[in-house]
Amino acid sequence: MKAIVLAGGFGTRLRERVPDLPKPMAPVAGRPFLEYVLDKLVLGGVSEIILSVGYKANIIIEHFGDVYRNVAVSYAVEEEPLGTGGAIFHALKGQGEEATLVLNGDTFLDVDYRELILWYAQSPTQVAMVLREVPDVARYGSVLVSGEQVSSFVEKGKAGSGLINAGVYFINPGVFGTYSLSGKFELEADLLQRHCRTLTPRAFISDTFFIDIGVPDDYDRAQHELPALLR
Repeated sequence: MKAIVLAGGFGTRLRERVPDLPKPMAPVAGRPFLEYVLDKLVLGGVSEIILSVGYKANIIIEHFGDVYRNVAVSYAVEEEPLGTGGAIFHALKGQGEEATLVLNGDTFLDVDYRELILWYAQSPTQVAMVLREVPDVARYGSVLVSGEQVSSFVEKGKAGSGLINAGVYFINPGVFGTYSLSGKFELEADLLQRHCRTLTPRAFISDTFFIDIGVPDDYDRAQHELPALLR
């Protein structure tokens, strides 16, 4: 299975720590964070990786080249910011009609991708997503489920434990045409939330290690927690 990794973000909240790099290239224990993300995909048997890049794309392209750990790497370059949904739509052009694994390049989830791919193959849907239980959903917003289906989304700000979107998806390219989406748009707001009732995304709930380096405190935490996890 192919994987698209969204690696085009500016990393505004990390700018004080990492002023000259795209956020996924922020160093963690001497290695770009994005290497940890790709390592997990390689171990999971992903056959091809497409990096969706924008801000300072040349840094990522020059670092990873055409092959990473014997897996082919290609690039979908945004000439202007397209939002998460638009970036995925752009990266999927010319990739056929098969469902594709999509994930964020600034978060790490210690999920078994082989297990996840088998789970999706048992009952393919237009969209499936991985959820993670956290002690406080306020920063992320929460996701409500009914059985194995996402039933609704709750906006950021409400505190308490619950499930959050872990930023890992299976997406069938045809879903964007179904809802007339193209150009610049956000995956969560313009597809998942707006069309949740008819889309009924399938949900995989994970309890594995999860970290989002989007804020300085968690970026600092990643420096010791992520290398320790992968020893």
